[in-house]
Amino acid sequence: MKTLQYNSPVILTYTILSFIALILTMITNGAANWYFFSVYRSSFSDPLFYVRLFAHVFGHASFEHYFSNFLTILLIGPMLEEKYGSRTLLKMMMITALGTGILHIIFSSSALLGASGIVFFLILLASYANFEKGRVPITLILVISIFLGREIMGAFIFDDNIARMTHVFGGVIGVIFGYYYNNKGKSRKG
Repeated sequence: MKTLQYNSPVILTYTILSFIALILTMITNGAANWYFFSVYRSSFSDPLFYVRLFAHVFGHASFEHYFSNFLTILLIGPMLEEKYGSRTLLKMMMITALGTGILHIIFSSSALLGASGIVFFLILLASYANFEKGRVPITLILVISIFLGREIMGAFIFDDNIARMTHVFGGVIGVIFGYYYNNKGKSRKG
């Protein structure tokens, strides 16, 4: 008899916690997202301000929003968790969450929620999968070009309430970590 394997603890736990956050948001008619799972300018004396800097990546506005993010996360995340190790991937994701949260507070007066910064971090990090020291994969150049081009163009063309700056920052973090860990010529296990 085959048994189920919790093969990617960071990615699976993140998926489950985000689903629980979505259910809590629905039960509380959006209050859970506002108090815990969205980042926005608020008082530094509010302890939840610091929680929201990280927890905003768990919040989602709807099932469609959740599924669109986690389809990509569940496709790419386990491969990256195996390559870099659970601890290392978790650290990278926490840095991405914190960075996107701080950046959003500095440059926007609206609230931010969702895993899209993490999604684009993972996409660009995955672009380094075939990276060899001294060689730059053409696929990496194409992904970066298409990704940045789409997000920059979208910022000027669409007024769709999508935090494109968060996408770009998540992608940049993915490039930085991909370069850092892969330039050493070996994977890090943590």
